[in-house]
Amino acid sequence: MHDEHFPALRRRGFLAATGAASLGALGLAGCGGSGSASGDGDGKADGTPKKGGRLRAAFAGGGAGETLDPHLANLFADVARAKALFDKLADYGADLSARPRLAEKWEPNKTLDRWRVTLREAEFHDGRPVTAEDVLYSYRRITDPKQAFRAKASLEPLDLEASRATGTRSIEFVLKRPTAEFPNLLAAFGAYIVPWHARDLGRKPVGSGPFRFVSFAPGRSAVFRRNDGYWDGAPHLDELELVVANEESARVNALLGGQVEYAHELAPATARAHEGKGQIEIVRLRNSAMQAFCMKTDRPPFDDKRVRQAFFLIADRAELVDGALSGAGEIGNDLFGKGYEYYADGLPQREQDLDRARALLKQAGAENLKVTLDTSAVAAGFTEAAGIFRDQARKAGVTVDVRMGSKDSYWSDILDSGTLCCYRSGAMPIEAHISQRLLSDSTTNATKWRHKDFDALYQQAQSTSDKTRRAAVYARMQRRLHSEGGFLVWGFADWIIGTARTVKGVETKAPANTLDWARFDKVWLG
Repeated sequence: MHDEHFPALRRRGFLAATGAASLGALGLAGCGGSGSASGDGDGKADGTPKKGGRLRAAFAGGGAGETLDPHLANLFADVARAKALFDKLADYGADLSARPRLAEKWEPNKTLDRWRVTLREAEFHDGRPVTAEDVLYSYRRITDPKQAFRAKASLEPLDLEASRATGTRSIEFVLKRPTAEFPNLLAAFGAYIVPWHARDLGRKPVGSGPFRFVSFAPGRSAVFRRNDGYWDGAPHLDELELVVANEESARVNALLGGQVEYAHELAPATARAHEGKGQIEIVRLRNSAMQAFCMKTDRPPFDDKRVRQAFFLIADRAELVDGALSGAGEIGNDLFGKGYEYYADGLPQREQDLDRARALLKQAGAENLKVTLDTSAVAAGFTEAAGIFRDQARKAGVTVDVRMGSKDSYWSDILDSGTLCCYRSGAMPIEAHISQRLLSDSTTNATKWRHKDFDALYQQAQSTSDKTRRAAVYARMQRRLHSEGGFLVWGFADWIIGTARTVKGVETKAPANTLDWARFDKVWLG
């Protein structure tokens, strides 16, 4: 995305380019400071927290059409703003298991199709308590068939007509089917709780989050002030400003020039150039993005599992991580969710074996195979990965033609068309990855993996209350995918953040999309 909102960013400096609205807001900061958000090796905040100051954080944004409505959150900048203003009932920990937030606890019935949720005592910014009616209103708003809110699919298992408030702070959720991973629904991307009396969420939001709304200039800047009555403890910062800078170079220059204290989403080359040099801090969030090639299992040549298995063995994963990610990541093992809850880490690490790959292709009658690999500059490393894999495949006698796609339509184009494509995914629970991408009726089933017996295993897992037995079912499903699935998962990319040296308290073990990522209520300026 080009930085069309700051065309003079590099020439005249960040502050000059952000315009009068942002300049006026920045003027409120006084000595609010330079900041660097760093933590120690254990992922815990370093030093003693200090109160005060304004932290300015730069994100890529969505232009003049941006909104503060949390149910419309899509970009990382949207989520950062939503997390500052609102809460969910639950959110994901570093291992992608659900952690209580506005929900104090949840309890299922024996058949896992009814769950009772008890809310903690919390208030919206206008002083009204967060109640069961607010929760039901929020979820019904999200699932309104006339709307296109992202969390709608995640909340699909809920029967919201039958669900009801059983008290001011208690709700009985009725589900359409047994759902052992019900807490994941509460933590779903975009499932924020808003007040039932909300009228203008997009411009003057009232939430229950750690910061209160001050001002918003779409495509430019949003300013928030500390919520002293926040249920999880008042933020250390007086104020938070989230500014938009779409080009990575603009975010880096603003950080180096002292116009911001936090720069989101930096390139590996930038991290290498500055890491350990002392001017800024580099924070690497491990395992934040799965990197893969997606093989369509419903069409030639990948409808033959021997061809898929051959492609698993063609990949030199270390070379792909080094070349496509500049080493900023770790190798994958053809499964999503490395390090997450339920991940099948006992399976042997797959290695390149070109002789075995050629033998499998011969058995499948696919010698001298030619395939087209769709890629695009839509994501960092995609074009590099395509070129590297093309060269690796050539050594196995496979000709890979790389086809460049549009950045604007790539994700919709590759969902149903083509046979092989570059693919990535952010963090989500392994259960959500399966339900959204690997069931016969999954709406984003890019590999076209459709097997009724696999669907049945998922339903078995969701009907199993004992966690150990449920984990065994997920392990069985992953063994199948590792053997013959359609995702060639070659790596997991780091998510890279830059901070000024005086920012403290940034969690270093929180993949993107989890609770402690882009969470500014626990950050302070040293």
